[in-house]
Amino acid sequence: MVLILIPIFNDWPAVARLLVELDRVLDDAGRDGRVLLVDDGSSDPPVAELAPPAPARLREIEILQLRRNVGHQRAIAIGLSHAEAAISCEAVVVMDGDGEDRPEEVPRLIDELENSGGRCIVFAERLRRSEGPLFVTMYALYRWLHVLLTGERVRFGNFSAIPALLLGRLVAMSDLWNHYAAAVIKSRIPYATIVTTRGIRYSGTTKMNYVALVTHGLSAMSVFGDWIGVRLLAATLAAAVVVFAAIVASLGISWSAGTWPPWMPYVLGFLVLLLSQVLAVSLAFVFIILSGRDSSAFIPLRDYVYFVARVQRVYPRSHEAVPLHR
Repeated sequence: MVLILIPIFNDWPAVARLLVELDRVLDDAGRDGRVLLVDDGSSDPPVAELAPPAPARLREIEILQLRRNVGHQRAIAIGLSHAEAAISCEAVVVMDGDGEDRPEEVPRLIDELENSGGRCIVFAERLRRSEGPLFVTMYALYRWLHVLLTGERVRFGNFSAIPALLLGRLVAMSDLWNHYAAAVIKSRIPYATIVTTRGIRYSGTTKMNYVALVTHGLSAMSVFGDWIGVRLLAATLAAAVVVFAAIVASLGISWSAGTWPPWMPYVLGFLVLLLSQVLAVSLAFVFIILSGRDSSAFIPLRDYVYFVARVQRVYPRSHEAVPLHR
């Protein structure tokens, strides 16, 4: 059975429609599924008829209610940790609940996962984004900075299929708490991609605004903090070599010409001051990253229970919400 994990914040009407579409798609593919909705501290209650009237392939639908809003990426980390600890399944599909992750792609992800023998995570790679020109431009800038600072190209988001054998390895990584896809890349867990088409949002408006985009980008790059530190230090040392060579060349030319331009000391002093500042910042960044290795890290599998309030079964019908005790 496949577990479908969907983080949700107030998009209950969209999720209700998504569940109907998922049940239809799974029925067409001849697969059984189970749904875990991770309620990320929603201020709106779930709609009355959240589950399909008579699902053909969705065997169980549950809501994992969090104590507070923790953000999209951390809701995914909590959901994956709960799945690994309490739910038996063959694979976990992570997808958004607004319809932009098309239900029709779920069987394709699972098929590709099975073709790999369950040895890799399969991500859905989108060809384009559907937001406005300014947002798309800012996203392109983020992707360029990400490659420049980390050396890794941003190719996919959260929509993916995770084999059960790799789930235990994933939830033991502290980087998962900051960004799911970036944690997979950094961990060297094998992954593959399939090309997909972005769907149309079922209802409401997107939660991804400019502030959220910046936060999302910083969260992703924070996973590669040690990589970024090394790159910054290497770039600073390379710049130091260039500046030193420029100073030596300037002094040699001035000495041979027998003249010393009045602006030369100011330029050289500015270059030395600027270089020393950059070097100091780079070294400080590197040592902060190294010192962080000795601190107690958040381990999703161990610590996720602190954020979970209860588990509520939506289908089959249940009127009780079961608290999660630690």
